[in-house]
Amino acid sequence: QMKKWLEVNNSGPLRGRIRVPGSKNSSLALLAAACMADEPVCLGNVPNIADIRNLSNIIISTGAVLKIDKNVLYIDPTGIHSTNIDPGKSASFRTAYYFVGALLARHKKVSVGYPGGDNLGSRPIDQHIKGLKAMGAGFTFYDNYYTVEAEKLKGADIHFDVITCGGTINLMLASVLASGKTTLYNAARDPEVVDTAVLLNKMGAKVYGAGTDTIRIEGVKQLGGCRHSVIPDRLVAGAFLMAAGITNGTITLEDVIPEHLGACIKKLSEIGLDFTSTDNSITVTGNSNLKSTRIKSGMYPILASDFQQPLTALLLKAKGRSIVMDRIYPERFHHCEQLKRMGADITVKNSVAAINGGRPLLGTLVHANDIRAGISLILSGLTAEGTTYITGVEHIERGYEDIAGSIGALGADIRLLTGMSSKGNPLEQYFVNRPAVRI
Repeated sequence: QMKKWLEVNNSGPLRGRIRVPGSKNSSLALLAAACMADEPVCLGNVPNIADIRNLSNIIISTGAVLKIDKNVLYIDPTGIHSTNIDPGKSASFRTAYYFVGALLARHKKVSVGYPGGDNLGSRPIDQHIKGLKAMGAGFTFYDNYYTVEAEKLKGADIHFDVITCGGTINLMLASVLASGKTTLYNAARDPEVVDTAVLLNKMGAKVYGAGTDTIRIEGVKQLGGCRHSVIPDRLVAGAFLMAAGITNGTITLEDVIPEHLGACIKKLSEIGLDFTSTDNSITVTGNSNLKSTRIKSGMYPILASDFQQPLTALLLKAKGRSIVMDRIYPERFHHCEQLKRMGADITVKNSVAAINGGRPLLGTLVHANDIRAGISLILSGLTAEGTTYITGVEHIERGYEDIAGSIGALGADIRLLTGMSSKGNPLEQYFVNRPAVRI
């Protein structure tokens, strides 16, 4: 139970090239999808992060064989015999529910814990329930887990009441081995949905229209093995673009798909950053004269909710008043209280943050409640006077393999420290008052 924290100091302009890792959110769906095959599946470009390790442990607990070689995962699902997913394991992240869609058709019964992960308020699964019930599944709900049963899944027309990426992927997984045709209306268009459909089709599925708001699936009897490489993580890429902006630096992202960052690049250009792109790289240059703006998050291709937290840090550098609205996850404003501890002038009311930028920030002790909040605090620490101490590192590690190493390689003054804090260090009292986090 080693205690961890980040120490970030005021840094000059970040410069250099960095390779974007594989997508966390895509990998979580692809790993579950791989469990549907009758043969081994090989996934490349999988990030080595806490969420993937947790999901890998769940897959192994089902009886599947999983081997990891750096960023390549080999999954042999032919030995799966248990579909009772430990609620404790599934509660550590959000998308354990993909095992329902992946395993229900073949195994007829799956039990799993409720969605966990980031502290963003409740993550409702009502659209998952509605869709699976339409396909013939029954649900039984218990205190810390639920069970889904279906003797036979049948294709159905499913209309999502709200756009849901997790729900779209889960129902797509369930439909692939169901009998008959399924059509998903008002489906999410995220790149991670498309990546999952590409893998499923390589395995022998018949999924059409992924990337549009209507996805058609013709059920097949079985799926085979294949090789597939995970798409780059657009959320990690966007954070590095903002790191260049906040430090007035120049960063080139390699192994990235610029199209996936369209809304983000458009908004950052409006704020004052300059971009040049190729098919698989983006170079961004910061500007010392950033402009305030208005931001409203939405579902892809609109600006992702995951970007509003690091964008808040960037807008603290822009003179004038900026407005940030997040109706997707109204709870996603915990970072604002932490930024206020550093001297930021932010007011949050009814899922809207009003930011008065241009004020100097002072390093202090802050806590990351979720992955993107952690990135927001790191970015602010790069421009704050003095040292910023960031706890809650376990949240950041759910989405970043080595944030200190990767951003440090660009010139950031940042260190990941473990152990006990020294006497007089602002962390001393923090760790005395709180139990050690489970890493």
